[in-house]
Amino acid sequence: MTSTFLPDKRTGPDTGLPPPSTAAGRGRSRRRTLNWLTAVGFQLPALMLFGVLVLLPILFALYAAFFRWGGFGMPSDYIGADNFTRLVKDPVFLGDLWRCLVLVLLSLAVQLPFALAMAVLLNQKLRGRAVYRMLFFAPYVLSEAITGVLFSMIFAPGDGLADNLLGKVGLDGVGGEWFADPSMVMATLFLVMTWKYFGFHMMLYLAGLQSLPRELTEAALIDGAGPWQRFRSVTLPLLAPTLRISVFLSVIGAIQLFDLVWVITQGGPDHHSETMAVTMFQYGFKRYQVGYASAISVAMFGISLVFALAYQRFVLRRDLQGATTTMRGEGK
Repeated sequence: MTSTFLPDKRTGPDTGLPPPSTAAGRGRSRRRTLNWLTAVGFQLPALMLFGVLVLLPILFALYAAFFRWGGFGMPSDYIGADNFTRLVKDPVFLGDLWRCLVLVLLSLAVQLPFALAMAVLLNQKLRGRAVYRMLFFAPYVLSEAITGVLFSMIFAPGDGLADNLLGKVGLDGVGGEWFADPSMVMATLFLVMTWKYFGFHMMLYLAGLQSLPRELTEAALIDGAGPWQRFRSVTLPLLAPTLRISVFLSVIGAIQLFDLVWVITQGGPDHHSETMAVTMFQYGFKRYQVGYASAISVAMFGISLVFALAYQRFVLRRDLQGATTTMRGEGK
């Protein structure tokens, strides 16, 4: 019995219909185009807001930095890079950079280790630990304006709470001009910053600690490792991604610090507590030198951007590669 090949009457060159593979390919292409248009449609409002509220001000600040401009009308007195030349010679701005570096170092050496220690403590089975967590996190919820006014009253010279408490324990000479003494103002400000922000980092570390697998700690305990050995060899390496994010947020926050300093000292006395953001505000809204203030804002943006890119490239690279590998593994 012989069989003959009969061409498909539904597809082929004779009927003018595309083969099934071509039709399926076109269908997939349409679905991809539809999915792309849907994604763009959902993202377009957010992208428009980002462009208007973020990108456009950045570009305009960069443009205004090349003009001598008082903030009224459009910039017209072009002076080239004179504002940036003035910036690198300005002793106030150079002092801002130094104070920013001091705050960053103090945060990394004091504030973050203190927050980590409190997180490790509150991760233990303590009575009332939920209350302690709430109390330590509560300062972060307060606005910077409220915090500034509160500590301005606490550290008021003579009749403030700090001086009264020190007087009762016989340390009258320790207090005094907390925010008016150039030698004390940065230390006092850092104390206020630590009170305000350490709770946020503590909650980050606490969340990281609670996500760690307990099997590894229990295995180290069975092997005879002490508390410090377990923390150093097990807990700390596993908590490293959270620590790296905390360090990044702390450094960026120190670079952009403004409102707390402005409410308490406005950069005084004699610029000894001034930050880059405070200097920018002083020149832009007090002295109406908006062109020079724009140059300061561009410098702040550049410092933050360079740090963020370098930190991502050399520090967060391991975490990003791990996340990418995990996503690829889940997609297979």
